[in-house]
Amino acid sequence: MNTAVMDGGVRRSQTRRAYDELKRRILDNELPPGTQALEQQAAEWLGMSRTPVREALIRLAQEGMVEVRPRHGMRVLPIAIADLRDIYDLLAGLEATAVDIIARRGLQPQENAELDRLLADMTEALALDDRTVWAEGDARFHRRLVEMSGNQRLIVMVETIREQSHRARMATLQLRPKPTTSNDDHAAVVAALRRRDAEAATRLIRTHRLRAARLLIDLLEHHGLNHL
Repeated sequence: MNTAVMDGGVRRSQTRRAYDELKRRILDNELPPGTQALEQQAAEWLGMSRTPVREALIRLAQEGMVEVRPRHGMRVLPIAIADLRDIYDLLAGLEATAVDIIARRGLQPQENAELDRLLADMTEALALDDRTVWAEGDARFHRRLVEMSGNQRLIVMVETIREQSHRARMATLQLRPKPTTSNDDHAAVVAALRRRDAEAATRLIRTHRLRAARLLIDLLEHHGLNHL
């Protein structure tokens, strides 16, 4: 194989690894809003050269997660409340479309079993008061609901939007009340799907998402996390 082609492949692989790892740290608030770092410092975090890190930062800047400043490196951008409202409005509508599709065609036996497992996992996490495990289960529940719709365009749209809300959810995870209401909402949505009650399922998931948005925004504003 041509050496230049091989080098290009390695470079793309390194850039992708830098992008994935920096993005994960930002979304999980390991690099909270306001964090600043020079390219060299970010490269040292990742154990790689500056070039793939620079390219990864440019991509993250295009996605609105960081600001890249010449000779000053990067700064993780704050969480924008206005953006969060838009994101949850979209999530509420798109997930309502997904559950409407599921309710009208009916759940398959394996889907019923999987939803039972997901509900049980979240219940167990709350019993142990493990917010991190609960949040992971909550994300899986919402992701699988959309995937069960079978609408590939819808799946891609929701995943892109949901990713943008993840950082705010993780920032407020330990600040919010114990999310028993969320678990109750999930169980109610599943019950409506099993009845094939599309109207109830769409109303419940929409209400659930909009209630979550209000809680999230109130917590961010109260604790000043949107101004970090």
